[in-house]
Amino acid sequence: MKPSNKIIAVPMGDPSGIGPEIVLKALKDKDLLEKRIVVVGDEGIFSTLCKKTHHPFPFSKVVSSVSEVSLALKEGHSHILLNLDLVDLSLFRYKVIDGMSGKAAYESIVGAVELATLHIVDAIATTPIQKESLKAAGIKAIGHTEILGELTHSSHPVTMFETHSLHIFFMTRHLSLRDACDAVTRERVYDFIKQVDAITKSDLFDSHTPLAVAALNPHGGEHGLFGDEEMKEIIPAIQRAQEEGIDVVGPIGADSVFHMAKIGRFKAVLSLYHDQGHIAAKTLDFEKTISVTWNLPFIRTSVDHGTALDIAGENKASEVSMIEAIKVAFRYIER
Repeated sequence: MKPSNKIIAVPMGDPSGIGPEIVLKALKDKDLLEKRIVVVGDEGIFSTLCKKTHHPFPFSKVVSSVSEVSLALKEGHSHILLNLDLVDLSLFRYKVIDGMSGKAAYESIVGAVELATLHIVDAIATTPIQKESLKAAGIKAIGHTEILGELTHSSHPVTMFETHSLHIFFMTRHLSLRDACDAVTRERVYDFIKQVDAITKSDLFDSHTPLAVAALNPHGGEHGLFGDEEMKEIIPAIQRAQEEGIDVVGPIGADSVFHMAKIGRFKAVLSLYHDQGHIAAKTLDFEKTISVTWNLPFIRTSVDHGTALDIAGENKASEVSMIEAIKVAFRYIER
């Protein structure tokens, strides 16, 4: 990667999972050695993990305050650890659902958001968190997007997956399938199209191809033979957007639309529910499916895999997704 003055914050994730491990490994990547990265987390966790897995300690500077981060960056340090002293190592365990680990993951995100809000860093690349551990810590938000929305007072964060040249936006995320179907209303679909259209006007996307809306039902419902959401809700929303000059087509059957986008027919696909787009992206390339959150005051990228509690602390976790998430964040902010 080319030299850059941009800076990215990386919260450590749930320490009982693989987050700290994939951060350690990612920082050794040759393309990231000279990149300016501030990891937010717990020094004890990283020191213990380095000894356990025989990885060298990757930070040239450990600091304990936001002001010290700024000073360390001015001094020319590229890999900095903002130590928030979050974990009591005498109580810490890998591979468990734990309120202390959930709280540590949450506070790491808070620290990264503070760095971004103060314009000390330009973007955030996040690591896996455990929803049950957040709940055990008394934190109501159920995921990164919800936490980031609350911390930045952003009411409409939008999730996108990038997998190679495929871009997928999600209208709904953590809803049951029944609730996700109920959420497919013409007003919501129309608003979603407008949001995605505004985001994809950036030169990061191909302006010569339209957006595509995935159908909800098999074959788009076959004119109401099995499902009438397309006729009653989705098509009217698309037509309204088209009348306003938005280049959008659909609904196109979900068994075809993602492939068509992959080969360049569409600049992005609007997925109506969680698994519809997740399956397509992760089947194409699981490790290089990167989540990007738009409509925040900063760019946020993320790995899109879980905490892998079963292999935590064993030096078995792949860092490919973490490296890719950091690289995508740098690519977006540098352009």
